[in-house]
Amino acid sequence: YADCVEKYGEEGGVVDITTRQNIQLRGVKIEDAPDVIDGLHARNQTSFQSALDSVRNMVGNPLAGIDDQEMVDTREFCNALNDLVSLDPVTETRGNPMWGNLPRKFNIAISGSRDDYSHTHINDIGLQPVPHAETGEMGFNVVLGGYMSIKRVAESVESDIWIPADREAVVTLSEAILRIFRDEGDRKNRQQARLMWLVEKYGVEEFKKEVIKEIDSYDRGVKVHDAQPALTEPFERRDLLGVHKQKQEGKSRVGVLVPTGRLSVKECRQIADLAEKYSDGEVRLTVEQNIILPNVDDDKVKALLKEGSLNGDSRMKVNPGFIEGNVVSCTGAQFCGLALIETKSNAERVAKELENLVTMDRPVRIHWTGCPNSCGQVQAADIGIMGGPARQMNEETGKMMAVPGCKIFVGGRIGEDAHLSLDPFKSGVPLADESLIPELVEILKSEFGAVDKKA
Repeated sequence: YADCVEKYGEEGGVVDITTRQNIQLRGVKIEDAPDVIDGLHARNQTSFQSALDSVRNMVGNPLAGIDDQEMVDTREFCNALNDLVSLDPVTETRGNPMWGNLPRKFNIAISGSRDDYSHTHINDIGLQPVPHAETGEMGFNVVLGGYMSIKRVAESVESDIWIPADREAVVTLSEAILRIFRDEGDRKNRQQARLMWLVEKYGVEEFKKEVIKEIDSYDRGVKVHDAQPALTEPFERRDLLGVHKQKQEGKSRVGVLVPTGRLSVKECRQIADLAEKYSDGEVRLTVEQNIILPNVDDDKVKALLKEGSLNGDSRMKVNPGFIEGNVVSCTGAQFCGLALIETKSNAERVAKELENLVTMDRPVRIHWTGCPNSCGQVQAADIGIMGGPARQMNEETGKMMAVPGCKIFVGGRIGEDAHLSLDPFKSGVPLADESLIPELVEILKSEFGAVDKKA
């Protein structure tokens, strides 16, 4: 990745980790794109069908295969679904025209534990692991229709479908829903073209029947069951940053903060060096735009934590503060023509300032998005900041003038009791520090128990 963007300079050539656990290379010129794409394909990666009206990359469990509380290893299923939508079965090359022209984009997420690190509630198809109540067989309850857009933000709905956690069932269910959506989704009104609208048109019960009918028509032996009761034992969603023991004896995972997911060429190479030295070359990404180094030998953790790239003036940290360690940001105005405000640089800077002003006793997730499309998923955040209009007194003219501003959302949740905060807590807040930061401090105090930092 670093090699791909290095020649575009420090400002233009950067690498972003996204909220779908994937990578965006910034600054690449059209004439250079073929070589970049060929390089990705040589490494079993692809940019094909990663935009427009296609199925986006799968989101899975970042702790797959290394977690002692894992219910399902999501890797096989994510790989199979990625191949379903992006591998041409005839040519065996990347780019599958069968799923390349949908009514609208389509997102799939597979959770591997009760933590729901993949945020199934905001995906068109969400697979949530749960054992069958009678047989004990592990499988997935299926939720449908979650999405975010300018006109509507919708939390997924339960489909009353359970399928076993095997490759054939997962691929067949997804293919069936995609076929129905492709051929029956609304192609006249793009604001009503996501899967949720089709589910609502049918009604959940009738849509379930249509999915089962489609699955049966494939004659693959896949059986659909009614949704199974979710586990009810007390459970608390676990942190991904920091050092944590794995289920493998003598191994630990180390989560590293990448502020707003933005990486320079130098930082990309630093991560590669850390991975080569400590995690057998493996790096995992999270929807919070951070990285995990898995399979670190316990007796090497101390050395890892002392590495210069994780200390001093480095942006990357293993044990960040409760605010700076939980910031998520969309691309922002620097690289996105839809964004009303710059997000990444503001998000990182404001988080540092808040860390200096208040003390927290628990993590607070602050998400930034530049426009109402909400790529930064502000409705799912503890505090969400969405670019929007604002007015502020101009001291020279004595008149209210339009300035960069935002809406602030409060109270979104993730995990088993996920909830979207749909209505702004405040609107028309100027983005300037002297206006925004006092508002955020007051929210942190009133809603999340923050106290003033002692001098």
